[in-house]
Amino acid sequence: MIGQDGGVPIPPLRRNPVQRRSAERLGRILDACAELLDEVSYEELSTRAVAERAGVPIGSVYRFFSNKRAMAEALAHRNLDEYAERITRRLAASGVSATSDAAGAGGGGWREAMDVVVDEYLAMKRGAPGFALIEFGHPVPATEPPEQPNHLVADRLRTLLADRLGGGRDEAAEERLRVAFLLAVETADALLRLAFRMDPEGDPAIVAETKELLRAYLARVLD
Repeated sequence: MIGQDGGVPIPPLRRNPVQRRSAERLGRILDACAELLDEVSYEELSTRAVAERAGVPIGSVYRFFSNKRAMAEALAHRNLDEYAERITRRLAASGVSATSDAAGAGGGGWREAMDVVVDEYLAMKRGAPGFALIEFGHPVPATEPPEQPNHLVADRLRTLLADRLGGGRDEAAEERLRVAFLLAVETADALLRLAFRMDPEGDPAIVAETKELLRAYLARVLD
């Protein structure tokens, strides 16, 4: 299954909801999973507790998910979808163009787009249930291989912002842009985690410096 904007693939469910009632039940299960992750650790999370919180039979959880890892992975991908939708709405409302700040003057353009990327992440970190623990990946026990959620985020953002980043690049330039976005996402991830360690709401000074760092780094590729 492909994300709504053609982005990263969503992990397959054991059974896809085909009726509205089934889709609503799946939504309640993921909502319950997110709420519980604000209250307990991933290790303490159980499918039975999720079923009880969602008000559905335990069999309904297993109809969609083989285990809690699959459920957490689905929640992570739903978070990424919601993140992309929030960015799209903000940019559409602000009328950001691709060229309005190519030289760094004025508002709009890719610089404003990157500010929106950071601001919407902060908003979800502060308010989206379960996001503080799950974000776009899920806690993986040491016995399981790690995922690369930041690769997914970087590719999704690059696709989402394609019309604001300008076109006409050759293959080598596109590869440089891909690497630049991955490094930007990895860097922002580390710095924003630091911001939330310093302040439960995200240290404003670190957030501001993160935005400046992203603008300066990406200007090498986008200007």
